[in-house]
Amino acid sequence: MSDFDIIIVGGGMVGQAFALSMAKQDLTIAIIEPNNPNPDIQKNFHTRVSAITPTSEVFLRHIGVWDLIQRKHIFTDTKVWDENSHGSLDFSTADDDSEYLGHIVENDCIQSAMHSALSSTKVVFISAKLDSINKTAQGYQLHLDNEQLLQCTLLIGADGARSRVRNLADIKFTETNYQQQAIVCNIYSEKGFNKATWQRFLSNSIIALLPLSENEASIVWSAKNPLADELLALPPIAFAERLSASVEYRFGHFKILSDIAAFPLIERSAKDYVKENLALIGDAAHNIHPLAGQGVNLGFSDVNELSKQLNSRNQSLGDYNTLRSYARSRRLDNELMAKTMTGLNWIYKENSEPMRWLRGFGMNLINENPTLKSFLQKHATGR
Repeated sequence: MSDFDIIIVGGGMVGQAFALSMAKQDLTIAIIEPNNPNPDIQKNFHTRVSAITPTSEVFLRHIGVWDLIQRKHIFTDTKVWDENSHGSLDFSTADDDSEYLGHIVENDCIQSAMHSALSSTKVVFISAKLDSINKTAQGYQLHLDNEQLLQCTLLIGADGARSRVRNLADIKFTETNYQQQAIVCNIYSEKGFNKATWQRFLSNSIIALLPLSENEASIVWSAKNPLADELLALPPIAFAERLSASVEYRFGHFKILSDIAAFPLIERSAKDYVKENLALIGDAAHNIHPLAGQGVNLGFSDVNELSKQLNSRNQSLGDYNTLRSYARSRRLDNELMAKTMTGLNWIYKENSEPMRWLRGFGMNLINENPTLKSFLQKHATGR
């Protein structure tokens, strides 16, 4: 039996971030992660990326990670245009006198930097899967699939949208299946992206172009299942041509640089983020539609708030009231973002004539109102 103050199940970006945020305390911490928590950084860009907001950048600097990230691409503009109306939105640093709107960063680069930062701490990595948990008077006892027995005062579920911790703790959750898939790959473009992220709203899908360099980008094509299956069946050259045409050849012709992969889009929200001696963070507590690329930023905000609550505690590490303070602080923001993404997804897939007109009118109204646009931009970037 090994005893720890904190055990984190899940060694991805959010789990490692929480370990770093607590590592300066005089605590024993373990991370349970069956996969490689320190991914190798390849010469070519990875297809899974995040749009890191300035607020998340501040947090990553605070835990000593930002300067360790090997690759990050700044963007100063976000441009949105709609196929079925004359509506468009152009967010720019000029709208709120900021230097930039954020950075596009490969998830592997963030995770590798976190692992590097953790190498100088006493945090322990355990390569195993969680088998079962049992509540004890002091916290939780964990049984792993390698027959290890562990005990902790505080158990953290950072193990993603299909959280094992959440399920074993019998925490219920709501689920919205969008009947869509997110198709991801990396592309090369004939024309540059001009330090801007781009989104194109189509009748049956949404395309996001997230630049990794001036002429390379990661794409996320969120499509209804029948269309997604059709697109995934295309050979790379035909897929690239379909993608180029769908964004009106604004960037010339695309070339596919990676494998083309997909994952289902399902929004989940845990009904409880915490129990006594247990807390959920990141996608284990909530995962949303990738429409605005806010998923990992919400996870980092969870980590920031929970670590603040714990570091200022006067109670025991697993005190329920302390954990409830974290849950109350984060739930509104997370649910507001989730409902906003669900609402935007509905608005853009409805293509009746009145809805198209209203959508275009609304986009142009926002675009021509500097005060409203600045407000929305500051909220999206966390400023």
